[in-house]
Amino acid sequence: MDTFARDHLPPPALWPTIEFTTPELAYPDRLNAATELIDVPVARFGPDRPALRTPAGEVWSYGELRTRADQVAEVLTGDLGLVPGQRVLLRSPNNPWTVAAWLGVLKAGGVVVTTMAALRTRELVPIVERTRPSIALVDDRFAEDVQSLPGLTVVTYDDLAARAATKPGEFTAVDTAADDVALLAPTSGSTGTPKITVHFHRDVLSIDNTFGRHVLRLNEDDLVACTAPFAFTFGLGMLVVFPLRAGACALLVEAATPAQLADLVQQHGVTVLATAPTAYKAILRDGVEAKLAGLRTAVSAGEHIPRETWQRLRDRLGLKVIDGIGATELLHIFISAAGDDIRPGSTGKPVPGYRATVLGPDGEELGPGEPGRLGVIGPVGCRYLDDARQKDYVVNGWNVTGDVFHRDEDGYFHYHARSDHMIVSSGYNIGGPEVEEAIDTHPDVLESAVVAKPDDERGSVVCAFVVLREGVEGDAAKAKEIQDHVKRTIAPYKYPRDVRFRTSLPRNASGKLQRFTLRKIVEDEVLT
Repeated sequence: MDTFARDHLPPPALWPTIEFTTPELAYPDRLNAATELIDVPVARFGPDRPALRTPAGEVWSYGELRTRADQVAEVLTGDLGLVPGQRVLLRSPNNPWTVAAWLGVLKAGGVVVTTMAALRTRELVPIVERTRPSIALVDDRFAEDVQSLPGLTVVTYDDLAARAATKPGEFTAVDTAADDVALLAPTSGSTGTPKITVHFHRDVLSIDNTFGRHVLRLNEDDLVACTAPFAFTFGLGMLVVFPLRAGACALLVEAATPAQLADLVQQHGVTVLATAPTAYKAILRDGVEAKLAGLRTAVSAGEHIPRETWQRLRDRLGLKVIDGIGATELLHIFISAAGDDIRPGSTGKPVPGYRATVLGPDGEELGPGEPGRLGVIGPVGCRYLDDARQKDYVVNGWNVTGDVFHRDEDGYFHYHARSDHMIVSSGYNIGGPEVEEAIDTHPDVLESAVVAKPDDERGSVVCAFVVLREGVEGDAAKAKEIQDHVKRTIAPYKYPRDVRFRTSLPRNASGKLQRFTLRKIVEDEVLT
């Protein structure tokens, strides 16, 4: 009834090639992903099987999750007037009510816009402006940044739970089409303007019918933990889509240091863990890797896992970590390997259902050993919501991710670097220009430039070169002041951990900033 999302899809000529090449990827015309994610598992595994757990001891069964998802759908349609196609913004850490809300929106025929609790108002504004949600379901602890956003009916989780308790919890899911829009997922972006990726109901199931079924292979006895928030589609897959489809259980952790994560794995009997290489490295550094001994599967994503880290986990625990690369544009992992198919140092091969190549500067496919831009085709692909950058991501039908790889003679893909201004730190994608913009709003800053600084623990950290206004001293106190200013302005994880003061920034004859000069400074320091 609300056609906004479909009306703002890119023209079909700009879509990537979409392929359904395995039996699991054959979908009926009518499909509601929430029905497949909760109603079907309840019928298959029974309502009493645990679906969600928290470190505090809260447990929701499959039956309880279905009831609450149905109640959320009843609240949305009955109390709040949601019609199919309208957008609902979610803002919360990973907890059970967020899962119920996510499923409830899809059951009601709505479109989910999931945002991270860490984002500040200025980061939420462009997302709301682009996606135009009418309703926001928000964890009470994180409601303040949403209350001031225009055009939103804000319902906190306490209110949602109270409203839900008055509903019978028996909702017949809206008869959506397989290619109706289900999810609008903002990218981290290499600039301050997020791209909004559009995903259909069939796309939500496709990530399970590819990586989930062929690489991860959960079973109903698994307990899965993942540190990524639901707003990262990596976390959504690992904690919602894959476990529910398998009849498994998810341990929902709102926040944990690597050492705390290892404790939770041991205490709760986690069998499958997904996190960034940074966490695995920190666990090894702290000498607590023995607490991971109960894992049967570990997944690493967000950045390339170093060969040394992979080998230490294998040698000490017999744990062969599954590496993988995915993208918000394609919803989840599309190149990976598991078990004996893993080659340390390689990311892996295309997951069944996908194919991949390496592209040269003119879009031509390169041969083995030649580095170039990674191109991917599969059942899910890039569709930006009303964004001219669509034509930059799709080249001759290929999704071009912004990563530089080479392919070896055996078809394994090896990571080199990012090809844009993205800084990948502890698995988080941080857009350099966005951090520069935040720094430049400090009253003492004339200009700044941000680059990635290699870091043993985090892969990279944000390093800022800052020019101050005349008469202001660049010392440790001023550096901390700028760091705190950035934390207040944008999500705190994006702040520059290294701040350096300069009298000017390097520029070429036409005045263009030469970031490569600054990168060379920090890279040379690391080498020496």
